[in-house]
Amino acid sequence: MGYIKEPAGVDFVVESTPLTVADRERISEIIAYYKATGKKMPVQKPTTKTLTKTTGRKKVLA
Repeated sequence: MGYIKEPAGVDFVVESTPLTVADRERISEIIAYYKATGKKMPVQKPTTKTLTKTTGRKKVLA
């Protein structure tokens, strides 16, 4: 992981997203499972889809 240098006059601010009660409970379940078994709990992938931007241009290899 590299170091990101801030340009002059620009401040990078990182804010965390607040967790819902359901998210906190799910995280607690996963941690408890790991502590009890020493294995990762099988986690289902989220059902939301991510959008990708396509430019319609072909990539040119140099």
